[in-house]
Amino acid sequence: MSVPFGDDVSAIDIGSGKLVVIKTDMLVDKTDMPLQMSLWQAARKAVVMNVSDLAAKGVKPTALLTSIGVPRGLRKRDIEQIGEGLNTGAREYDAYILGGDSSEASDLVISCAAFGIGEKKRLMLRSGAKPGDIVAVTGPFGKTAAGLKTLLQNLSAPIRMKKTLVDSVLMPRARLNEGLTLAESGAVTASIDSSDGLAWSLHEISKASHAGFLIDSLPIAEEAKQLAKLHKLNPIELCLYGGEEYELVVTVKPRLWKKVVKKVSLIRIGRVTKEKTLILKVGKKTFPIEARGWEHFKTSLPKL
Repeated sequence: MSVPFGDDVSAIDIGSGKLVVIKTDMLVDKTDMPLQMSLWQAARKAVVMNVSDLAAKGVKPTALLTSIGVPRGLRKRDIEQIGEGLNTGAREYDAYILGGDSSEASDLVISCAAFGIGEKKRLMLRSGAKPGDIVAVTGPFGKTAAGLKTLLQNLSAPIRMKKTLVDSVLMPRARLNEGLTLAESGAVTASIDSSDGLAWSLHEISKASHAGFLIDSLPIAEEAKQLAKLHKLNPIELCLYGGEEYELVVTVKPRLWKKVVKKVSLIRIGRVTKEKTLILKVGKKTFPIEARGWEHFKTSLPKL
């Protein structure tokens, strides 16, 4: 198999070193849409979810198919907003919606399948991390968890900060350009989309690569730190267990680190270890990183 079962995407070998890379993901109203999210934003996000997984493999999407489950009560304009959101999301990444299907459903469901052509030798999998590799991410974490808390609990915050946090939830962006550049560089040994959270993503690479991580520099977003301070939240929890950040989590060959950061903005957060454990180091103390999403978090984390 070109892509092992359980990675971000599936792929079909079409010869001449090329792969058709396929990804499907689903957005459901009751589980994925806060009340403040418009239908246009939801449809756009359904596209971004799929593009992000292709980005993690270093593959540019060409086209998408979409299937929509429509509950009774939606108006014509509501359906038009969904269509416009799908088209906007696709065009942001220079892809097209080719068509799909629609049906009546008890809840709004927007399912997309994205397709792209990738080079087999450039495809970034989850399974290549080696001890000594540098662990890095394409951006800070914690804004989405902080933004969702702000929306669901109506938390107070300065206007500009609140807008940044809420936008991270309602208007996510896939790191496609970064993924394509990283794949072309040949510097990345493993890669994953972080939509399930930073901690979960690290565990997935660890499992696929049979290696561990020592994380000694968490990439906590400044806005997440500020909201945590305002409302007595734990910024480490927001960073590790938030989810839906759509950043890329990668491991990089040390000898190519300086070269690749000239092309892509990366934040170093730790290194790959031989021991198959995931450890967070804060000062002189160490803590296990659990394979959990933020909403299921139970273990106490250190305070910054």
